[in-house]
Amino acid sequence: MKAIGVCLDVVLCCLMFALAGCTPSASKSTERSTLEAARNVQWPAGKRAAISLTFDDARPSQLDRGLPILDEYGVKATFYVSLSSMEKRLDAWKKAAANGHEIGNHTLMHPCSGNFPFSRDKALENYTLGQMQAELRQANRDIERLVGVRPVSFAYPCGQKFVGRGRNLKSYVPLVAEEFLTGRGWMDEWANDPAFCDMAQLMAMELDGKDFEQVKQIIDRTLTNGGWLVFCGHDVGDGGRQVTLAATLRSLCEYAKDPANGIWLADVGTVARHILSSAPLEMVRN
Repeated sequence: MKAIGVCLDVVLCCLMFALAGCTPSASKSTERSTLEAARNVQWPAGKRAAISLTFDDARPSQLDRGLPILDEYGVKATFYVSLSSMEKRLDAWKKAAANGHEIGNHTLMHPCSGNFPFSRDKALENYTLGQMQAELRQANRDIERLVGVRPVSFAYPCGQKFVGRGRNLKSYVPLVAEEFLTGRGWMDEWANDPAFCDMAQLMAMELDGKDFEQVKQIIDRTLTNGGWLVFCGHDVGDGGRQVTLAATLRSLCEYAKDPANGIWLADVGTVARHILSSAPLEMVRN
């Protein structure tokens, strides 16, 4: 009798799917098709790809060498600021924010792995999620107090996304997802797929040390894929460690601003909002 009951349940289940005009596998296929259609993000004004320029640490050369180039071409960038550095040139950073550049959170203390000598006294291995959350929130409050904007974009110091060690290690990506619109990585190898990317851990490619031909190869590859390319730089100048070449930055702005190239050049927050407005939130962020 139990066997007969099970068989009847199976028959009824199949009948329900038949009346609905689908089978279980067809239903899943339809769901996947709907998901992909909803994720079909279109760039504005017929653009073929998006690029965001980001710079870390609020270094003085960003103000002295980088901003004049960006402002000349009307390009808005995202600056993930270190508070101690920003406070030394506060009026200039206030002006940058007033001119439409995005100011992002880069933590209060810039903690990285203690394997870096400069971070031994603020090692991620010794952090807890509670400590990190408190630091992120305090940095947001301080930035808002100092320059009048509350950050919605975050960049992981050293591109490292953990606290603790060994069996007690925990990712703080979920924490960033809770506190911010976006979280940006570092030293990645590819652009972001706007239909798939995790806003809490956006991939970013290094801009420092590259001539324009190297940068153009990355941009053209992104144009082919229709992706969102996030570049990350530090100092801006003529050469050296962690320096975005001023000549490269100028050529990049010229290339991206040429309408024939189909590039949308905008800060991280602007691009993220566009993507999130083009597809359901849970499809992009989960």
